[in-house]
Order: sequence, then C-alpha cells, then structure tokens
Amino acid sequence: MVGQWWKEGDEKVVIRCYNDQRDRIEMECVEKSCEIGNDQTFLFTDTLGDPICRIRNTPRFTMLVAEVRNKLVGSIQGSVKPVKLQDKSVNVGYLLALRVMPPYRRHGIGSILVRKLEEWFMSHNADYAYMATQKDNEASLGLFVGTLGYVIFRNPAILVNPVNPRGLKIPSDIGIRKLKVKEAASWYRKHVVSKTDFFPGDIVKILRNKLSIGTWVAYYKNNNKIRSWAILSVWNSSKVFKLKIGKAPFSFVFLTKVCNFVGRFLPFLGLTALPDLFTSFGFYFLYGVHAEGPLRGKLVRALCEHVSNMAALDDGGACKFVVVEVDGENNGSDDSLRRCVPHWKMLSCDDDTWCIKPLKREENATSLSDFTDMFLSSKSRCLFVDPRDV
Repeated sequence: MVGQWWKEGDEKVVIRCYNDQRDRIEMECVEKSCEIGNDQTFLFTDTLGDPICRIRNTPRFTMLVAEVRNKLVGSIQGSVKPVKLQDKSVNVGYLLALRVMPPYRRHGIGSILVRKLEEWFMSHNADYAYMATQKDNEASLGLFVGTLGYVIFRNPAILVNPVNPRGLKIPSDIGIRKLKVKEAASWYRKHVVSKTDFFPGDIVKILRNKLSIGTWVAYYKNNNKIRSWAILSVWNSSKVFKLKIGKAPFSFVFLTKVCNFVGRFLPFLGLTALPDLFTSFGFYFLYGVHAEGPLRGKLVRALCEHVSNMAALDDGGACKFVVVEVDGENNGSDDSLRRCVPHWKMLSCDDDTWCIKPLKREENATSLSDFTDMFLSSKSRCLFVDPRDV
C-alpha cells in the first residue's frame, strides 16, 4: 500500500501491516515521540512489551505502520466487532492509537493511515467506523470531522477514583453477589441490551476473557419492599498496560503530598490518599454498569466501593484506580450513574468525544444530515463501553 506525501512530490509513504520482529524497536521510538500530555504533564504508557496489547483481545484486529525512506514514522490500530446499534446487529470498526512523529505531521500521513484502515474495516464487513478523542483536540477533530466525514455523536465522561488501601465499609442493608458468566450474560441481555447502544454481540466472550474478573449485582436485603438493583463487571486493565506520569506541575505534586499526609496521619477525616502516579500503575475498568429502581444510586456506590476493596488487595496494590466511562449527556439513567459513581473531579474528565462514520450507505439515509440526525436521536439511550476499547 502506497500513499502520496504531498509536501515533496517525489516522496512516498508506504503503508503496511505491523511486523513485530521487524518493527518493535522503531515502534517504541514512535510511541515515545507521541506521548500524551502538554508542556507540564506527560502520561507515559507501558505496553508491557506488546505494542498491540490494546486490541489483542478483540475478535479481529490489525495495526498499520507508515514508512518514509524505510523509517517508521506513524502507526494506527483498529479492530472489528459485532454490536447492537439502534436495535440493529452491525459490525463496527474501532480506530485508535493514531500516531505520527512530530517532524512528519501536517503532510497527510495521518489521513492516509485512517483511509487505509477504513479499507481494512470494509474488507471485514464493518458497517461503521468510530473513534474517540478529546473535545479540545483541534487537530484530531479537524482531521476526522473536518476532512474524513466523521460526526460527533457522544461525549462520555471518564470518572476516576483512587483505591482506598484501608478498605471501605459496605452498608449492612446491601447485599452483593457475584454472578456466573451465563447468568451475567442473561442479565445483561434481559435488562441492558434494549436500552443501550454499542452493546457487544460477543458479550459472553468478554465475560469469559481472562481479564474480566467477574460480574456483581447489588441489591437491598429487604428487596421485597425496595425493588432496586445495580450490576457491573470488572476488567483488569493493569494486565494489559500500565500508566505513569512523567512530570507534573508543582500544584499537583503538592496536593499529592498533602492528601497522603492527611490520609496517613489523620485517617478519621476519611480522606483517601492519592496514589503515587510517578511509578507505573494499573487500574480496574468498570463496564456494563447499569441500575434500576428508585434507590439505585446507593447500590451503584456500594458496588464501586466493593471493587475498590478488591483492587486494594490485588497484586500488592498494583491497581491504584477504579475507572468507569458513562455518558456525559443529561439523559436520565446514565446521568444518575455519573452522580452516584464515586470519583475525584480533579482526576476525572468530561471532554471525551466519540465520532462515527458510516462505511456503507444506509437504505433510509440519503445524506450526511440524515445520518447525523439518526445518531442525535439516539442520545436517550445509554452507552455500553466495551472494556477492550480502553
């Protein structure tokens, strides 16, 4: 696969599949040159020696790399999976980890990588392609929305809560039970699939994956009178990759030290100490979070605290955070989840932006505006975040 690099007419960009033996060392250089962050804070990702760790657990996946003069200068990853979207069974292609080294940016290499990956999606019968970015990432939105025809359709919020190493007490009137895989899949299909978009068609494979720790349901012990319940599943992302903050502003370092001091020496204040973010850390990701009933909020919180207690005992404290992504729109159930899930505002963010593009023409969608209206009308539905996309 060859693409034209417009700045120099005689320069060619070669797009090919990633070869682990040939490309791993150069790929590490590309990743380091594209670390996430700004002038004050850098977030480093440790892939634990596996550059395609984030897509390896999906049914079909690939990684493409871009070469200029036999030098690796960019890459992109993608996966295809079956989902329920607006009550239809479709295949979607998830695009992630678009990387172009700074000296080679603004030369069309990113566009070439995306288009070649879209071709791969279509060869695997994908109906849609989607990706996630930040709402203030002008370069990314300019490329995908401005140039490549994607539309913004959701703005989820990522809620992050530090694990309390001392453990949290679950209210005595709440019971928590772990479900078997078949029972959990049945529960999701009965109560969740009809109310969400992007519900995975291979939910059983996700629940059986070695990274999926389990599914728990919370209920009131006198549930005959209080008909409320909550459910969630847990994915151990620390087994896939770890994160580390390279440098941070003084205010962040100072706050970390204050929280740790108060948490250690004044425990009666109930303040959770902020974990050490300057060494590699992992996290538990909560997925399939759903609750029903008039008093569901307390049950959601109890489940999150239960997971925090599990993380405190895992791998000697390797998992330092509990993370969940919920819809950021004010659309009922998900909005209440956002209020009920315990999280630190300073660690969380509400600027995640999902963009989607049809790869096949819908029979009843004759224009881009029809397609956009179709997804805007679906915002009353909750969003199921596949843990394999994290």
